[in-house]
Amino acid sequence: MHQHFRARRGVVAIAAALTALVAVPAAAATGASPAWAAGPDDTAPPVDAGIFVERVDGLSPDFANGVDVSTVLSLEESGVVFRDDAGQPADLFEVLADNGVNTVRVRVWNDPFDASGNGYGGGNVDVERAVEIGSRATAAGLSVLVDFHYSDFWADPGRQLAPKAWQGLSPEQTVTALHDFTTDALQSFEDAGVDVSMVQVGNETNNAIAGYSRAGTAIDAQFAALISAGSTAVREVLPEALVAVHFTNPETSGRYATYAAGLAQFGVDYDVFASSYYPYWHGSTENLTASLTHVATTYGKQVMVAETSWAHTLGDGDGYPNVIGEATITDDYPASVQGQATELRDVIAAVAAVGDAGIGVFYWEPAWLPVGPASDVAANELLWERDGSGWATSFASDYDPVHVGEFYGGSAWDNQSLFAWNGTPLESLRTFEYVYTGAVAPREVVSVEHVELSMTDGAAVELPATITVTYNDGSTEHPSVDWSDAVDWIRGPGEYSVPGRTSTGLAVTASVTVLAANLVQNGSFESPDLGAWALTGPAARTETADGSDGDFALTFWSGQAYSMSAAQSLTGVPAGTYTLEATTQGTGSASTDSRVLSATTSAGSWSAPLQFTAWNEMHTATLPTVVVGADGVVDLRADFALSAGAWRVLDDVRLVAVPDTAPADTSSLSAALARAAAVDRDRYTDASIATLDEAVAVGEVVLAGSRATVNDVKHATKFVEKAVKKLRVVK
Repeated sequence: MHQHFRARRGVVAIAAALTALVAVPAAAATGASPAWAAGPDDTAPPVDAGIFVERVDGLSPDFANGVDVSTVLSLEESGVVFRDDAGQPADLFEVLADNGVNTVRVRVWNDPFDASGNGYGGGNVDVERAVEIGSRATAAGLSVLVDFHYSDFWADPGRQLAPKAWQGLSPEQTVTALHDFTTDALQSFEDAGVDVSMVQVGNETNNAIAGYSRAGTAIDAQFAALISAGSTAVREVLPEALVAVHFTNPETSGRYATYAAGLAQFGVDYDVFASSYYPYWHGSTENLTASLTHVATTYGKQVMVAETSWAHTLGDGDGYPNVIGEATITDDYPASVQGQATELRDVIAAVAAVGDAGIGVFYWEPAWLPVGPASDVAANELLWERDGSGWATSFASDYDPVHVGEFYGGSAWDNQSLFAWNGTPLESLRTFEYVYTGAVAPREVVSVEHVELSMTDGAAVELPATITVTYNDGSTEHPSVDWSDAVDWIRGPGEYSVPGRTSTGLAVTASVTVLAANLVQNGSFESPDLGAWALTGPAARTETADGSDGDFALTFWSGQAYSMSAAQSLTGVPAGTYTLEATTQGTGSASTDSRVLSATTSAGSWSAPLQFTAWNEMHTATLPTVVVGADGVVDLRADFALSAGAWRVLDDVRLVAVPDTAPADTSSLSAALARAAAVDRDRYTDASIATLDEAVAVGEVVLAGSRATVNDVKHATKFVEKAVKKLRVVK
């Protein structure tokens, strides 16, 4: 699982009611044997439900409908209560089994505790606690997937830290340590009678495992030896269990083909090639199917998705920021219970489309609920620290200072749970059943397209004549839109909001971003022609969802300490004052690394640090007053000297002129808008409120305009004041 953030693309759920928690139908809680339990029946009609789920025809009854609930013990220790469909306290594992789940995935960390016994968080899941989770799953009739991270804390593409006990070992000693740890751990599961059906040797091991980082993307001998050591241990202790390898980023062309070829080249023994797949970051389900199909057909392997999820709300349940929120949601599905169900169904269908080799899908941490309300963060913090029920405690900072540091805290995943925050299952959990039976619900709107336009200053603002409205059955309509005349008041660079109303009566909004003219050539790396850039080090123009602007960005990584630079020399720049900006994000960079944005002209030189805190956490470095002389020459650079394993994205490099005029005084307009906002709307007629809303829309656009004139402000202020005076009381 990844932590932190990326930029939003555009569709939102239309109202709080549409993201509300959908109750499971009462008939589902009667205790009668559910239709799905008898196996698939492609001829039966879909069941009546509160959500719509299209049946996945031909889905095997042996398909792994899995969930990762590794934080469960810490959550229960913090007082979280799980409930059944009727809202009564119940064992989580029994609730999962009652809703179509048949397999539980549990991560295993070597030693997620400091020298004083304080847990690092994320469930504090060492072998002993993982065995306890596995035992409870087995008691509920569920199979278990054991997920070895081979680290004392989180392992993912951005970090694969060696366990404390293995630090300083030679490559050969690390191979032996990994084998012996795996053997001992699995024997503990076996001795406890846990029904282990699969063992995952490493977690999201794109670039590294157990503290060993490859120098390039291809599998090498040491990496293969480490995977093979884990596989051998599985064969020795649990010969009937499947051995899985786990990677992520299927959206990168050729990535999985390269990994699978390397594993084959070194003769690595495994059964299942597993992928993470989060729609926020990992491309289309069609591409997922294609990537997994290539591995399955070329190398005769089974395939699955080991992690997926979607948000049922954009709200925050515990006061610790979520990975996915208003700024990071994408337009793939609405943020709603229906959106979760559709996403999960689509991923199951994508894996099943591989054929018999597609064996399962696991939803990541669907039960990671708040330990207390967001209004009581101080109390929550005490529980996160005491029980490890948040993503990290302060005690983890010493082990992983680069990724944890001061960012420890609560659940960043609570809005992606398949449970309401009071512990009651959402109906989206029942998707694991509904993929066999199909489910239908009354047709309703689940999302309305949120129009987002970005343009350079001076270009015409052209809002679309129609927008897309999506329903819970997957159908769409395209009503026309009557946009506010406020669009005509846009003046200069800025961010504007323009309201509108569809022909079907839905209120919609267009977000319009006007950008100052950028003098940097190919500043967002959208063009494949990088001739304007002088690049050094392992930098590559990459199509990625990890950029801050557009579809491409400059990415760089190495398993060894390295340097990288991107430079551009501009000529013919008019003399004056400019602002230089560049956006970065990434992970694995120590505080001692050097990361600098700089500009040099005949008038001087300027520099600022480029921040690098966490994966998908964007930071924009700004040089606000770059002075260009009469010669018109500007040399700009981004220079990096980075630690081994540091991964970074550079994007959206911009040099823009600083406005040479002071903005108009908008205090009168602000006051008029404040009076309009204080109006009791229920007292007045719809027609007069509509007139007021149009005036307010104009006023807010003028207020946002960086080049709004004195006359603009004067006219907009009068427009708002007049609309307030002409409000008509309902009789």
